[in-house]
Amino acid sequence: MSKTDNIYANPIGEVESFRFDQQVVEVFPDMIKRSVPGYTTIIDGIGELAQKYVKPETRIYDLGCSLGAATLSIRQAVNDSSCEIIAVDNSEAMIERCQLIQSSYNFEMPVTVQETDINDMVFENASFVVLNFTLQFLPRGQRQELMDKIYQGLIEGGALILSEKLTMGFKEIDENIIDIHHNFKKKNGYSDMEIAQKRAALENVLIPDTRDEHYKRFKSAGFSQYDTWFQHYNFASLIAVK
Repeated sequence: MSKTDNIYANPIGEVESFRFDQQVVEVFPDMIKRSVPGYTTIIDGIGELAQKYVKPETRIYDLGCSLGAATLSIRQAVNDSSCEIIAVDNSEAMIERCQLIQSSYNFEMPVTVQETDINDMVFENASFVVLNFTLQFLPRGQRQELMDKIYQGLIEGGALILSEKLTMGFKEIDENIIDIHHNFKKKNGYSDMEIAQKRAALENVLIPDTRDEHYKRFKSAGFSQYDTWFQHYNFASLIAVK
């Protein structure tokens, strides 16, 4: 059972950069629910989109899988034993918990959970790839190369789902939407101090792009179709189809 996220509830002299460590694993479901507007809708939607794009005898990749919520959604929605989900994360703590969660379900679709740097991945015979709030944690210089590799590993008609926190295209709008998001977190029980300390921890760790920057990467990689299928405040999920 998930614990309440109180990681930043007390004053911290020097806030360290955010890490997906054991402390975060213990509170992660609560943290996501209270911090990311529309997260449950995105997870449900990933399963629904998988029903449209996953093909028999192909692979599905969940990159930066954390506790495997997207993987579970896909397994439940598609559950084709001829397919395989490969769920990867570079956090040992996340992977250990994800393996426990996935093994507690009896779906026909097999899943391989592994601790890996997604930049080292080789994508083959993929019909569906998920980057659910993952790309924003990679250095900007690595993002296009990963997008290119994903495109090359997708079968024709395969899809990439990319969920990200966005920077809005105009400064004033961006600042106002950020304020609204902070109010969202306050309504979910976070204090001003928690919000400020979490923001400091994520500075230079979570680096968001604009929607146009994501679209340019899709186009550069070779995707023929791409659009936004969901957005709540400055949190969005995009789809790109080969």
